[in-house]
Amino acid sequence: MSMYVRNPWGGPLKLHADSATDDDRSRNLDFDPGALSMTSRQLDETQKSWLLAAPGSHGKKKTKYVDLGCLLVSHKLFLWIVGAVVVAAALAGLSAVVVKTVPRHHRPVPPPDNYTLALHKALMFFNAQRSGPIPKHNNVSWRGNSGMRDGLSDQSYRKSLVGGFYDAGDAIKFTFPASFAMTMLSWSVIEYSAKYEAAGELHHVKEIIRWGVDYLLKTFNSSADTTDNIVAQVGQGSSYCWMRPEVIDYPRPVAICRDKCSDLMAETAAALAAASIVFKDDSAYSKKLIHGASTLWKFASKDIRHKNIYTGQRDATSYNSTSNFDELIWGGAWMYLATGNTSCLSVSTDPKLAQRAGAFRGGPQYGVLNWDNKLPGAQVLLSRLRLFLSPGYPYEEILRTFHKQTADIMCSYLPVFKSFNRTKGGLIELNHGNPSPLQHVVNAAFLATLYADYLNAADIPGWYCGPDFYPAGALRDFARSQIDYILGRNPHRMSYVVGFGSEYPKRVHHRGASIPKNGERRHDCKGGRKWRDSKKANPNTIIGAMVAGPDKHDGFRDVRSDRNYTEPTLAGNAGLVAVLVALSGERTGVLDKNTMFSSVPAMFPDPPPPPAPWKP
Repeated sequence: MSMYVRNPWGGPLKLHADSATDDDRSRNLDFDPGALSMTSRQLDETQKSWLLAAPGSHGKKKTKYVDLGCLLVSHKLFLWIVGAVVVAAALAGLSAVVVKTVPRHHRPVPPPDNYTLALHKALMFFNAQRSGPIPKHNNVSWRGNSGMRDGLSDQSYRKSLVGGFYDAGDAIKFTFPASFAMTMLSWSVIEYSAKYEAAGELHHVKEIIRWGVDYLLKTFNSSADTTDNIVAQVGQGSSYCWMRPEVIDYPRPVAICRDKCSDLMAETAAALAAASIVFKDDSAYSKKLIHGASTLWKFASKDIRHKNIYTGQRDATSYNSTSNFDELIWGGAWMYLATGNTSCLSVSTDPKLAQRAGAFRGGPQYGVLNWDNKLPGAQVLLSRLRLFLSPGYPYEEILRTFHKQTADIMCSYLPVFKSFNRTKGGLIELNHGNPSPLQHVVNAAFLATLYADYLNAADIPGWYCGPDFYPAGALRDFARSQIDYILGRNPHRMSYVVGFGSEYPKRVHHRGASIPKNGERRHDCKGGRKWRDSKKANPNTIIGAMVAGPDKHDGFRDVRSDRNYTEPTLAGNAGLVAVLVALSGERTGVLDKNTMFSSVPAMFPDPPPPPAPWKP
């Protein structure tokens, strides 16, 4: 059945109504060709408007559209969108211009703290103590070349010993305290190189160490594999001769230690070994230092059972050693860290050697680190090994003992304990009221700061003194109190570091500083005595020199002729530099735990490889 209906667009529209299914109807739907052909009849304007106009919009103003390809947008909306984008871009550009043109207000860099300021000056002391050809950048105007014939002028030696550092104010070079000074400086660089760099002093301190160890390599046959002698001293002290080192014309004999100098060789080996870690980035130089250290260590450690000590052969009262057992523990620890040779660690952890060194008996020097007693330094150093590397059997038992002893030493530094007296001004009397206390104080302050930083790095909040627990910060407080005393917080309101602050010693016991550079003729020994005995201030300021210090009553005499108050030393200033860098800056803690162990092999075998992936 079919029916026709009216088609408003023209042509008949035929509809079929039968019983066929919808699908059949869709397949059989016939379209009128006239309805699909636009050529048969064109749409008039009215019909077109009907198509485009929305319902109910007939007779209204036509809406304009913008064809965006896949979207029709009204022309008005399109203009609004474009305008908003243009305005936003303009505002963004204007903001960028304002940000770039307006000056930025950065957080001001805080001024250097007192410890950093004092560090700059303390390092300058080593520049003033140089022997040999002075570098152009030495920055000590009143110093010049000196000791240019050292070693060569001694007819019994006739080899160059030019270079190194003078020990104090008497133009003598002592190998024993100089080696200790270089070991201490190297230790501070290994632990706090980032702080040195932040202070702008890393290159300077490494240059000082290199100057010192280059000289130490000359004191024995460092190219050989074995040796049985080492130079102990160049020059000799004389209160009779008071001359600038640049014009010395009296003999400078060489003192050689033969056979009985295990302590001197072990200490010098420690200095070379520690420096080899400092210069590990210079492979050739580091290996040269290790070879020299191994040569000395081979002789020093060949018999660890007997007392085999160095004594000053020219000046019987200068730097006499009391034992070699502490140097063997100290030297063995540094040799192990530099080489990874476990035989060196076996020496350092020998219980019988520790007993001979006094590790178990205490005494007045227990816990007092200085050029003669290295045991406290070795105990702290080996505690570091246990905290961060934990080598285990067979070393664990003695390392645990050293660690416990280190904790006891730290307890003895605290003011609540009475192991050491204190002056009324607060200075700890580590040398029990004897002269020249400051060199011992700075070393103790360094060990205390270092151990506190070890605890922090190991995430250990503190340690026990008997039943009482103390936070690691208590050790830093102790160190600060002692260094603040040295820098001027004392009854005299005087800094004991020359050039730091407004008040400091002006009559330092030092030949070079006490005689004008251009005011001295080449005369005999008597000629300089007028400068020694003068009550005037030194014409040359020896910046950074830490003098011997006050007496047990906080008293101090700024008198050039009394070395017990006014003489600085190489070893004393090395300890000062070490603790100043440890306390400097805002950050605390040892930032690099691993550099010291860079030459130490793995203590345990490598784990087996993982099994192969399972296959069905």
